[in-house]
Amino acid sequence: MHRIKEYLKSKEFSQLHASPLVNILKQFSESEFDVAIKLIPATLLGDVALALPDRFINQIINTSDIDVLSTALNSLESDDQVKMIQEIEEVDEQKAKILFKRLSIKDQQDIQKLKTYDENKAGSYMQTELFGANLNENVHDVIKRFAKLKKSGDLEHIQNLFITDDKNVLKYTIGLDDLLVFEFKKSLIENIQDSKDNFDVIWARDTNEIKDVVYSFEQYDLSVMPIVDRYGILIGRITSDDIYDIINEQATKQIYNLAGVNDDAEEDEDIYKSTKTRAVWLGINLFTAIIASVVIGLFTDTLETIVALAVLMPIVASMGGNAGTQSLTVAVRQLAIGEIDQRDTKRVIKKELIIALFNGAIFGFAIGAVSYIWFDIPYLGFVIAISMVINIVIAGFFGATIPLMLQKYEIDPAIGSTVVLTTITDVVGFFVFLWLATLILL
Repeated sequence: MHRIKEYLKSKEFSQLHASPLVNILKQFSESEFDVAIKLIPATLLGDVALALPDRFINQIINTSDIDVLSTALNSLESDDQVKMIQEIEEVDEQKAKILFKRLSIKDQQDIQKLKTYDENKAGSYMQTELFGANLNENVHDVIKRFAKLKKSGDLEHIQNLFITDDKNVLKYTIGLDDLLVFEFKKSLIENIQDSKDNFDVIWARDTNEIKDVVYSFEQYDLSVMPIVDRYGILIGRITSDDIYDIINEQATKQIYNLAGVNDDAEEDEDIYKSTKTRAVWLGINLFTAIIASVVIGLFTDTLETIVALAVLMPIVASMGGNAGTQSLTVAVRQLAIGEIDQRDTKRVIKKELIIALFNGAIFGFAIGAVSYIWFDIPYLGFVIAISMVINIVIAGFFGATIPLMLQKYEIDPAIGSTVVLTTITDVVGFFVFLWLATLILL
């Protein structure tokens, strides 16, 4: 509690930021948190709540009175207002209705509009607060209007001026630093025509996929992107802080999916829900493990005759699994960040096959030599070496192709990839090793 009080005292109100408060709040027990949250200014509470994990948001909603939550909600920008309202709806639908009615008509309309978009569309991430001007507006008047809006707190995090025509169709984007060097007595369009600089705009439609917007931010190193409707009319903007959140969410989702768990379930405090989602993949994994065991069962006579095979057998499957996971991880990540697509299929597979062949040869020779020295059985080293080369090559091939195939059919490449790959490398590894051993050693 002392640390929060000290932070609040040490800063001017305009300098207060949610991040330090979030770091402090996460260290408190549940009872301490309830007391500490009441020290946070209501105008900052919304930002703090959205920056905290979901389990804390529920606590804030349950312990804060309606007036505090109303102030917190009103202090947020439109995109964050939507998130906050949705969080409140999940905890207390009646409280959410009361808070929604307390918002201005414009805020209510903005929230209703933003909630109509699918979560994978650009429109669901945009905020309607932006700074725009008409082509024929005088530069001096634009700057004067901007200063007034900024002082009143109606505008935050503004880096660009969006210029539209009389029908509000987006035409140009100008950085505020460029605006300041314009001739103040001339109109915006006159300055643009006189300038040698390029003010062409990079924009996105509200119905575009958000992943494409993220790619544009990365490709053009943007800090903000205007959003237009199908007629080209300016309706909002997406800022870089939202893009950072999206990238983080996507990366988290991929990591969870590769491990066979659901990201939404893991962020939820409901143990039953998390257990259920994990159990599904564990059940699938058990089924695939049984398949691998059936393959081993086909060679029980061989294993009983040469016990050394049982000792060495897991090495072949393990090396194949690890090699395949490397290829799989690289392919999934490069697909996610747009470095490869379906046109790169042959190149990607060729690269992974070459890498797998070299690694298979190196480690196949190594384990072959170890096996020969260890067990002193003629041709055993040759059998395991060839088996490892084959399994690692197969692993590299499927590690690259599984994500590409899933992407082709518009399925998240991370979902189920590891289970499928592990099944292939286990079955192939065990079968090839034991089949060659039966063929050559018996």
